[in-house]
Amino acid sequence: MDEIRGVPTWQEELASLVDAGLRYDGAPIDLTAATESTAKRSSAIPGVKKSLLLEYGVRLVSYDLPGFGESDPHRGRNLSSSASDLINLAAAIGIEEKFWLLGYSTGSMHTWAAMKYFPDKIAGAAMVAPVINPYEPSMAKEEMVKTWEQWLTKRKFMYFLARRFPALLPFFYRRSFLSGKLDHLDQWMSLSLGEKDKLLLKDPTFQEFYQRNVEESVRQGITKPFVEESVLQVSRWGFTLSEFRTQKKCTTNGVLSWLMSMYSEAECELVGFRKPIHIWQGMEDQVAPPAMSDYIGRMIPEATVHKIPNEGHFSFFYFCDECHRQIFFALFGEPKGQLEKVKETKETLVETEAAHKDTSAATTTTKE
Repeated sequence: MDEIRGVPTWQEELASLVDAGLRYDGAPIDLTAATESTAKRSSAIPGVKKSLLLEYGVRLVSYDLPGFGESDPHRGRNLSSSASDLINLAAAIGIEEKFWLLGYSTGSMHTWAAMKYFPDKIAGAAMVAPVINPYEPSMAKEEMVKTWEQWLTKRKFMYFLARRFPALLPFFYRRSFLSGKLDHLDQWMSLSLGEKDKLLLKDPTFQEFYQRNVEESVRQGITKPFVEESVLQVSRWGFTLSEFRTQKKCTTNGVLSWLMSMYSEAECELVGFRKPIHIWQGMEDQVAPPAMSDYIGRMIPEATVHKIPNEGHFSFFYFCDECHRQIFFALFGEPKGQLEKVKETKETLVETEAAHKDTSAATTTTKE
């Protein structure tokens, strides 16, 4: 993949990106991915085949959150600024049409934020193993219990610290993923894992990939971005998931107008996120328990929740060709096939190292 650097956001700070796939004449599919905090941008869809991207005509873009990997910190960031950064980055690399969002794990909260603040820019949203705020007050008691009972005591304690005493988090981070000792992933991340996830963690390909991924994401060696991300996860997001539900909104100026609105469609409009929403939930996921996707489905009845038997938090997303194909088919239907003519694009603020090295490339298209 080509690494793209130097794309200014509205804060004139830098956010590193990876841009994969080809841009074609017609209607290309732009898919922007937000990953979990300890994941580098290159892990947008771990192990996804270039042939699959080409088959569907998908341009896959992933980026480092502020302060992660090679991205500069963004002081005072929140979910609103996160959404603004994503939209500005998309514009800076030439995404002019509506684009799809893909969120994985804790990165899903940034997907929700973009859906909330810039719905007109979004074509649809997909989330795999989405983690929501575990303190969300609108969760039913049963959903809350089934969520928390899946976690180890240490993980519960880390959530408690993030919510009540975030200043203590750096002490623990420097003794886990910032320590440089990255073996035993499940231990330093305080994860309880299902059987299929445990098998995947023993795979040398996964181990090498994940360790390199974490090393890149923490390369700046600072704790603040990770603390900010943890605090965002357990704080009020500034919106609720019920806002994405399709519902009727009527303008009323009194009792008479309200009564008339019950019989007149002209004074009412449908509101909510009226685009496709797909959720993939491994039923053996003990990191983002199924109770979380149950809550999402209850809040947004229009969302399509794909419940995957015998899959965990990592097993359905990492290095699974069939899983990736299932996701693309659900989102985009039958592949349209590769278009022949590559569309020439205008020069952007982006400079790619690969474009300078490959003298045979006659267009300004960003390639993998």
